[in-house]
Amino acid sequence: MSLEDAKRQIDHAFTREDLKGPSFENVFAGAPSFLRRKYTKDLAGVDIAVTGLPFDQAVTNRPGTRLGPRAIREASLLQPCDAPYGWGYDVLSEFAIADYGDMAFDYAMPSEVPAKIAQHVGGILDAGAACVVLGGDHSVTHGCLRAHAEKHGPLSVIQFDAHTDTWADDDATRVDHGTFMYKAAKEGVVVPERSVQIGIRTDNPDTLGFNILDARQVHRDGPERIAERVHEIVGAQPCYITFDIDALDPAFAPGTGTPVWGGLSSHQAAVILRHLAGIDMKGGDVVEVSPPFDTTGATAVAAAHVGMELLCLWGWTRRAR
Repeated sequence: MSLEDAKRQIDHAFTREDLKGPSFENVFAGAPSFLRRKYTKDLAGVDIAVTGLPFDQAVTNRPGTRLGPRAIREASLLQPCDAPYGWGYDVLSEFAIADYGDMAFDYAMPSEVPAKIAQHVGGILDAGAACVVLGGDHSVTHGCLRAHAEKHGPLSVIQFDAHTDTWADDDATRVDHGTFMYKAAKEGVVVPERSVQIGIRTDNPDTLGFNILDARQVHRDGPERIAERVHEIVGAQPCYITFDIDALDPAFAPGTGTPVWGGLSSHQAAVILRHLAGIDMKGGDVVEVSPPFDTTGATAVAAAHVGMELLCLWGWTRRAR
């Protein structure tokens, strides 16, 4: 598709034929797929599928993250005209990326959702595509980790968060965004000693062996050194990145369910993510965007940028091979 043809078309989410390349549709018009990628359930030839998991029945405080995938997609429309700044390559032009839409589920049966997510994400991975997820509350990561571990084996996790989410919970029927990492560790789908949690600023004495680089350490040492430490911990292990938007300070991301002061700035998060280039990222997610509390849209904008960075990180390693 030529530049002029692209400019004349509308609703690129449906009308674009090529899965690669930028989009020049008006930001304020058209169907809002993530980064104006094509909506499709056909994963033939797809390198990365982006999918939404609009589930928020596992929150401990403010709800609303079921609306997160929709808000993140809309906020992402600012980005697909140009190559992402500072990467030196355009992931949208080099890789075939599709918007796979949202997962369907019965909202009245929350206990069934983690297995449903594992099946949904696993289907994407089985089709040969990588998967980046838009949440949803943070409990959705549990099913994502199960699916990725089924394909790649136990994973290192790089978790950006205000909370460790490792509070004890041995009830298999409970779904809780504060206990999913405890369950993932106990199930053996993650390797705590080769994993790292960044931006933590709530107390949980039982770390389960996860390496914690708390928010104060980020502020003290700087984002470049934090990224170096993550590389030291994770090494060449297959890893999964999960970014809870409450890792950011409420000044930068107010639209979330459990905001905690003293968090990362957008700048710090952006620098850390950029300096993670070279890790063997198998998949990732950005979660906990709650549009009802995001009056300016700043939280969704931050999450959309995180989503782009996750795509770039995945592509960086593949380009080097």
